[in-house]
Amino acid sequence: MMLFKSIEGAYRHSAAIVYSLATYTLGWSLLFFSGWAGFLPGLLLLAHGLIIGAYLIHECAHNTVFRSNKHNASLGKILGWLCGSSYGTQEDIRYKHFRHHVDNDDVVWFDYEAFFLRHPLFYRVTILLEWFYIPAHDFLMHTIMMFSAFIIPQRHSQRVRNLIVIIIRGSLILTLALWFPIALLGYIIAYTLMIIVLRFMDGLEHDYPYHLRLYSDEVSEHKGDLAWEQEHTFSPMISWRHPRLNWLVLNFGYHNAHHARPTTPWYELPALHEKLFGSSAENIIPLWPQLLMYHRYRTYRIFHDAPGLTLVSGHAFLKATQQARVTGGNAASFLTSF
Repeated sequence: MMLFKSIEGAYRHSAAIVYSLATYTLGWSLLFFSGWAGFLPGLLLLAHGLIIGAYLIHECAHNTVFRSNKHNASLGKILGWLCGSSYGTQEDIRYKHFRHHVDNDDVVWFDYEAFFLRHPLFYRVTILLEWFYIPAHDFLMHTIMMFSAFIIPQRHSQRVRNLIVIIIRGSLILTLALWFPIALLGYIIAYTLMIIVLRFMDGLEHDYPYHLRLYSDEVSEHKGDLAWEQEHTFSPMISWRHPRLNWLVLNFGYHNAHHARPTTPWYELPALHEKLFGSSAENIIPLWPQLLMYHRYRTYRIFHDAPGLTLVSGHAFLKATQQARVTGGNAASFLTSF
């Protein structure tokens, strides 16, 4: 019996998995053994290995890789150790992400807006770091992820597992700090680049706010409304003219197509997008306005309070993004499952 879901999937998914593991391994090798000469190529290879690994975790959450859900979960767990999301469980990631799809909502546990309002000094430091393009808001989210079983009451049963992961990963990082400080610096930069890319891609894909419903019985008012879901979902592309460049993020920018059929594997999303939405670029967000918004509004993405901008939604949001007139978001990564 075939392990993968299809013959094409066997080739495409295998290529992505091998690429992620190979660049991850080669990146570490350069950081360990090449000194400063291999520092930049090493961290860039490591960063992209982490990025592809993260998007493969997303594929595993949707069970697009293997026929068996168990095999998808196993691969997701392995990649979670590489991408730093192993402090929580693959099922936590999958549960929150499926709530996002089923509820047509950004369903969360952590109210970061309230957190920053309660801690204004922390907010000011975060904004200062964000001004320097340091993803401080997402560092906060990933720090909470590291200790999630001790912070989130509903996950207290995972505390022993969480502690074991902290000890293992902490010991490895301490070893790097003592014996391979250059490699540790390269890893920190590579991990930061992964966070930046993930949040860059996630920041414009929806226009709805988050709601504190992850562990409540409250039902989203738009649950099951497929038309509303598509109206408030958007496709930020790396390139419309050269679609293979979107492979750099496993076609994650084809987000309308992904939400239309969430079990579609990454390599089929371009064809599905064209089938459902046509071949016109008017339905996507080009790269240049994405870059402009990421730069212009880097200190306004927490509260969406940039001066001169009007909050819009639906088709008006799409048009505003194409004109670089939206702040975008920070903390919507599928790796932070709370």
